[in-house]
Amino acid sequence: MPRLLVATNNPGKLVEYRELLGDLCVELVYLPDVGLGDAVEETGTTFEENAVLKARTYAAASGLLTLADDSGLEVDALGGEPGVRSARYAGPNATDAARYRLLLERLADVPWERRGARFRCVVAIATPKGAVATVEGECQGIIGFEPRGIHGFGYDPVFYLPEFHLTMAELPPHVKNQISHRARATVRAREVLREMLASR
Repeated sequence: MPRLLVATNNPGKLVEYRELLGDLCVELVYLPDVGLGDAVEETGTTFEENAVLKARTYAAASGLLTLADDSGLEVDALGGEPGVRSARYAGPNATDAARYRLLLERLADVPWERRGARFRCVVAIATPKGAVATVEGECQGIIGFEPRGIHGFGYDPVFYLPEFHLTMAELPPHVKNQISHRARATVRAREVLREMLASR
């Protein structure tokens, strides 16, 4: 069975991808499985640039077909911030809570109707020879006034989904894995992977 490297050190993300790509005849491994560290500096100015950079670097280093993603939150009232800086928004070692509390502070005077936002995810799939394909998914929502919920991570507690009347952090994980930006990008990535695997 061919192996697919998921370019992450996060075992939770690997589990999520195993659920999302479970119907493919491929063994998913992640960076610790192949002795690689998470050392690629994300110097891109867009999600796509960062995802491609990681996918190509780790595909070349491992000799494996490699999937990498970059994702984040874009808030309309902040001109698209935090964007590619989502994970570093409150500093390099800040907690999830510190990041979303900083976001809430910056939106303190913004009314409900102007708090539109989206989670965006770009997935890049690269071969060891450098060929790469990208797909994208997004999830629209509104930034709430206070955190709610215990599931998920990152900005999930303040990302309100009008169609569910819940924040992302209040959704059961199996529901989030159907509607999240990463899930939507991975549905598209699955088709690209099928084609790549069939042509090997």
